[in-house]
Amino acid sequence: MSSLLEISIFVGAAMVSLAMILTIIRLLKGPTMPDRILALDTLSINGIALLVLFSIHAGYTHNFEVALLIAMTGFIGTVALCKYILRGDIIE
Repeated sequence: MSSLLEISIFVGAAMVSLAMILTIIRLLKGPTMPDRILALDTLSINGIALLVLFSIHAGYTHNFEVALLIAMTGFIGTVALCKYILRGDIIE
């Protein structure tokens, strides 16, 4: 792997980690429930980005399927929480 690619992956991982820390602060401090739901969704996206960066660095290809599963789970969770806030019930 080239040196420039390793530096780019390191800088990207540091930036995503900082974004995750700020998102966790918003998750704990968020004044309303929609803020917390948005923070959870953002946290799952940041986790996917960190997993993909690790996969590129390590040369793994099977972690991309795991990233896709995390994305689908995060989306379904966000939709379920929003539906619960709007209607008070998830299953109609």
